[in-house]
Amino acid sequence: MLLPVTLTIAAATAVLALWLALRISRIRVYDKVMMGDGDQPLLTARMRAHANFVENAPFVLILMALIELAGGSATALWIIGAVFILARIAHPLGMERPVPNPLRAGGALVTWVLLAVLAGWALTLAYTGSESHQGRVIGVAIPPAA
Repeated sequence: MLLPVTLTIAAATAVLALWLALRISRIRVYDKVMMGDGDQPLLTARMRAHANFVENAPFVLILMALIELAGGSATALWIIGAVFILARIAHPLGMERPVPNPLRAGGALVTWVLLAVLAGWALTLAYTGSESHQGRVIGVAIPPAA
């Protein structure tokens, strides 16, 4: 079974990961900092933004895939996925500012809210899923245990 929403958001996430990595590489090459952060606040901020992305993106993608597989609303998943990508663009832009700011805080807060929503949705599907999806694995009916 194809998971078009998750596949699309995963592709966007991969592009975003590449963008974050390239932003780090440009500083490393230009300033010849091959290990660590070279005591450069901008490099430190970009490294942390990339790490924060890598810490959060897998959970969002895994939950989205499982919810989509379980028959969750494609429209809701599209909205969640798009908002997640926007939040993960805002966060690293805010990380480069030395003071607290709405981009960084908003990106982090939105990510946390989306993770909570996805986790709650996944648990709801797991324990109260609709009748049309109970006892099914990838569209194949599983007979009830005797």
